[in-house]
Amino acid sequence: MSFPKGFLWGGATAANQYEGGFDEGGKGLTAVDVMTNGSATTPRQVTWTRADGTTGQSPMVWGADFKVPADATPAMVPDAYYPSHGGTDFYHHYQEDIELMAKAGFTTFRFSIAWSRIFPTGEETTPNEAGLAFYEKVIDLCVQNHIEPCITLQHYDTPLALVQKYGGWQDRRLVDLFAHYAAVVFKRYAGKVHY
Repeated sequence: MSFPKGFLWGGATAANQYEGGFDEGGKGLTAVDVMTNGSATTPRQVTWTRADGTTGQSPMVWGADFKVPADATPAMVPDAYYPSHGGTDFYHHYQEDIELMAKAGFTTFRFSIAWSRIFPTGEETTPNEAGLAFYEKVIDLCVQNHIEPCITLQHYDTPLALVQKYGGWQDRRLVDLFAHYAAVVFKRYAGKVHY
């Protein structure tokens, strides 16, 4: 018994958990970038700040709106630990990681693109070239190592500006903004990415 011809064997990551470099290369903040770590007994927290500089944290419940005071906005606060900020630092170590994947015999690597690395607020008309170039280097290195890139366009990392302005996906304006982002990514990596 064997796998069928063309079977893809590999691994998967999510930019918000793995990538790091959260404030480099022109990347904007995402909703995940203002969420602290949690545990089996302590929920993740959404951090926020008020205009007067006071800060706080509110429990995060997936699928629910950010529960921040009406006079506050989601933001990073001092001395909080945000797992997304460093991840495993793929942003700086993607070459080594992809070389290890090749040595392990991967034939595919599924990874997500951080929307806010391409459109920092989600509403720009022109994409962030540094973000597009970063993912192009990742894709090219995968292809050079006979690893089929498989891309997820969004993995729990909506640009924070869209959450603050529109309440995230509860507002249908995000559909058109996401479609614009997707079209830019599809065009840029056409012929290199098949999945």
